[in-house]
Amino acid sequence: MFLVCGEALFDVFIGDESNRALHLDAHPGGSPFNVAIGLARLGQPVSFFGGIASDMLGDRLVRVLETEGVGTAILRRFDAPTTLGMVELSNDGVPRYAFYGNGAADRLLTHDRLPELPSSLKAIHIGSYATVVEPVAGALEALVRRERATRLIAYDPNVRLNVEPSVARWQEKVETLTGLAHLVKISDEDAHLLYAGERDDALAQHWLARGSNLVVMTRGGKGASAWNASGRVDIDAPRINVADTVGAGDTFQAAMLTWLAENDSLDASALTSLSAERTEALLHFAARAAAITCSRRGADLPKRGELD
Repeated sequence: MFLVCGEALFDVFIGDESNRALHLDAHPGGSPFNVAIGLARLGQPVSFFGGIASDMLGDRLVRVLETEGVGTAILRRFDAPTTLGMVELSNDGVPRYAFYGNGAADRLLTHDRLPELPSSLKAIHIGSYATVVEPVAGALEALVRRERATRLIAYDPNVRLNVEPSVARWQEKVETLTGLAHLVKISDEDAHLLYAGERDDALAQHWLARGSNLVVMTRGGKGASAWNASGRVDIDAPRINVADTVGAGDTFQAAMLTWLAENDSLDASALTSLSAERTEALLHFAARAAAITCSRRGADLPKRGELD
């Protein structure tokens, strides 16, 4: 069983204008929210943990999770607004975001609201801006510190400077959490933003030395790379017609965790000893899943049967 922690919000896609009206298309989302749904669609038992508003939008987010088969028993509700992430797509489908969420429910989680976890829980995923804005960032760090000795910790920074504009703050949290996570997944865009001029190999080796067991860097249409004690593995991306890239990284993460679960590799020692051949299989599985999401509009993550 998986636990996914972080923010849940609405992505509001900006459409055309007519008669002074701006047409908007709202979809439930947030990187951790998407990862949780991705795991459920891929046949994995998963629950979501985070702050969700006690408003009409929050009710909708909970209904979506439950409809998708994601457990909601331990999420926390707050009398606060739901974050809105405004999304404008470029001509080639690349999203530009603006977030409206100061004081919103997904940021209000505190240490005293952390749950006790069942022994059946094997892995925890954290990521995105919930790991840098307080008080939720401190609560999630406390959770992974408490649980990392007995559960696999997976982490994707998913940098959003329009939520937290300080690169130094992101670097601080990334350095902390890569030392606590067993599986680190980061996009090349985020890595080069936070560590300008640093070689990918050097950055991966730095995180492995700090305690990570497997580091994965996604490169969009150029594929992905992975590093562990066995060395480096690279793959090319599948060739597809891209609708947009919203949710691609979240799909990749959910698919990696699914492959690890299906292949009895959901623990730190297995990540360290994963052979080059098995690492390549892991990356290809995740890249195929992400390609399916990129072929459709929005974060419409694939189901397990689509990958067979």
